[in-house]
Amino acid sequence: MDNDYAKKNRSFNKSDVEKMPAHWLMAGLGKKVLRPGGIELTGWLLENSGIKPADDVIELAPGLGVTSKKILALNPKSYTAIEKDENAFQYTRNLLSNKDLKNRKVLWGDAADISIPDASASIIFGEAILSMQTPAHKKAIFAEARRLLRPGGCYAIHELAISPDDIRPDLKKKIQKDISREIRVGVNIGTVDDWKIWLEDSGFDIEKVRTAQMKLLDPDRMIRDEGLTGLVRILINALKAPGALRRLRKIRLVFQTYAKNLRGVAIIAKLK
Repeated sequence: MDNDYAKKNRSFNKSDVEKMPAHWLMAGLGKKVLRPGGIELTGWLLENSGIKPADDVIELAPGLGVTSKKILALNPKSYTAIEKDENAFQYTRNLLSNKDLKNRKVLWGDAADISIPDASASIIFGEAILSMQTPAHKKAIFAEARRLLRPGGCYAIHELAISPDDIRPDLKKKIQKDISREIRVGVNIGTVDDWKIWLEDSGFDIEKVRTAQMKLLDPDRMIRDEGLTGLVRILINALKAPGALRRLRKIRLVFQTYAKNLRGVAIIAKLK
């Protein structure tokens, strides 16, 4: 079944298709999994975060709720989603309102400035949010996560990374520039070592790290993430939207061009 966002945005015009951020274009065409390491890396992150019924969980930028549903299935003591995109906010709120669940809520706001008391969470999730932030905003989000977590709390992230760790600075800069141009969103990503250092500098200890190929628009990954029926539905919707298939090809091309240099990275970090 299509998600509500896809239903609402099926009638893109050509201008919409060209200008809108790639992740919302894909969501509007029916793609549900928008994480760089795919559903498998999200699954690893969930498994290793160790969510239990006693946990208070905060999820930053839940998007279309794929991870939200998996978190809720683990029945934590409380769940709070923080979302500043209007469409995603409404989608997540509808997801929660359709369930008879207590202590579940979604707040509209910036992940760097959340109106929740200190030490409110034992686990914080954030996927594909930091990669699109400036260095200063990343630092602010890390600081907010630290404020919200209790001592020993878990901060679980899933982001895009550049490899290898010793990549030439000029190539690193070019990769980010070319990706930003095609996806219509500025990316500020680091190597796996960079991500670890940024977390450590913000007061976290690195517990576990896992990487996966970044194959967001490759058919094999899309089948694993969306299922064969889902892939066919996305392609049909792309054919119906003027210019959508061409735009998807251009996005996929930049990912393929730098396939050897792009990874999805998942990190389990603990508050010191």
